[in-house]
Amino acid sequence: MRLQTSLSLDRANAIVAEALRLGREADLLPLTVVALDAGGRLIAMQSEDGSGLLRFDIAFGKAWGALGMGISSRLIRDRLAERPTFQAALAAASDGRLIPVPGGVLVRTGEGVTIGAVGISGDTSEKDEYCAIEAIGSAGLFPEPAAPDPNWRGSSLSDRDPARP
Repeated sequence: MRLQTSLSLDRANAIVAEALRLGREADLLPLTVVALDAGGRLIAMQSEDGSGLLRFDIAFGKAWGALGMGISSRLIRDRLAERPTFQAALAAASDGRLIPVPGGVLVRTGEGVTIGAVGISGDTSEKDEYCAIEAIGSAGLFPEPAAPDPNWRGSSLSDRDPARP
């Protein structure tokens, strides 16, 4: 008997590979991508050459926090912006694992069942989120949020090399 109740390894690997491809296509900084199952366990992960040491923990925290709260990390950021006490309580309850910025995207079936989450870190949070959303959709699944921030291309890191477009 074969039991499949969550994000499969094949789909997780496909999402990770597509997210990295999208990052290269958009000329993003080196990315780290994680895919978690519905229980928050790591299914797949890849980190590009040049991706910083903390990027895994950040990507994991974005995805894990989205699963833990049942909403995308972008929505967590938006809801907590005016609630610093609750944000501090979530940080304590999660042993500091929750990362409340865009880039943690829920993975859902066509019936709306959450089967996992993808977290990406490496460039701006909006660009990280763009790669996750598009990669999930390319695997035939449904991301939450359904669409990236409309201004994701315009987001930038202040310390980015000015020679890079």
